[in-house]
Amino acid sequence: MDGIKHTTGLCIILVVLFFAAAPGFSGVFIDELGRRVNIPSNPARIVSLAPNITEILFSLGLDKEIVGVTMFSNYPDAAARKAKVGSYINLSIEKIVALNPDLIISTVQGNKKETVLYLAQIGFPVYVVNSASFEDMFKAIVRIGRITSRETEARELVDNLNERVTRIVSRTEGSGKPRVLLQIGIDPIVSVGKSTIQDRLITLAGGISVTGDMGYGYPRLGMEKIISKKPDIIIVSSMKRGGDFVAVKNKWKKWKDIPAVRNDRIYVIDSDLTDHPSPRIVDGLEELAEMIHPEVMK
Repeated sequence: MDGIKHTTGLCIILVVLFFAAAPGFSGVFIDELGRRVNIPSNPARIVSLAPNITEILFSLGLDKEIVGVTMFSNYPDAAARKAKVGSYINLSIEKIVALNPDLIISTVQGNKKETVLYLAQIGFPVYVVNSASFEDMFKAIVRIGRITSRETEARELVDNLNERVTRIVSRTEGSGKPRVLLQIGIDPIVSVGKSTIQDRLITLAGGISVTGDMGYGYPRLGMEKIISKKPDIIIVSSMKRGGDFVAVKNKWKKWKDIPAVRNDRIYVIDSDLTDHPSPRIVDGLEELAEMIHPEVMK
């Protein structure tokens, strides 16, 4: 990476270029699989096939139009009351068909391609988005806004999110870059590798992920490796549902050789704010920045 300022600028430039190149509403759209999808104007019965898609739809004011969501689509509260169509990995074709949607929005991450293609084959308009990275999330918001006739709302939302990201970077860029361990797995200890969305968040928040040089994906770590990495800050993500994260945090306290432990810089963060590529991920970025740079963010 060439620095936080450069990467944030890239994020904003990508979104601006995407706006500039975007065609007007035509009814036929090219999705992330390169497929032409014929979508009715103002779709009134939308099924979301991932929690982050559900959050984006609600953020665009499509509460009434959403008729079905996946399990763990629990934000906002109204999402939990929508009909469930299975998990985003194991979808129920029967439940989706029974809802008679005029638009199904799917994701490259998690949804099985064969299920998506089958739904399209039997006549449903299925539009696939990609939200693998921080930048992709912004583009997904715009794409979803366009196909649901909420493009103005989507642009306003992305502008607001970009302003918040820029504000965080401008406040932290003059400070040092603490070494951060983000723990997403408890036993064994699992962290985040290069090019993950969480690694990107740590960078934007003014830190350096101690596992950012350990390849792609989500590496497992032994205690010897962690001690050698010398994290200044440890952040425990509440990924495991129902976990006792206060106990996890306290478990670290015996490892006094770790700077984060010695200086009492161990925190817990809601995984929904760092794992879901939805508008709330900027809330997560703000919380991370407060943990990493309380001297400027508080």
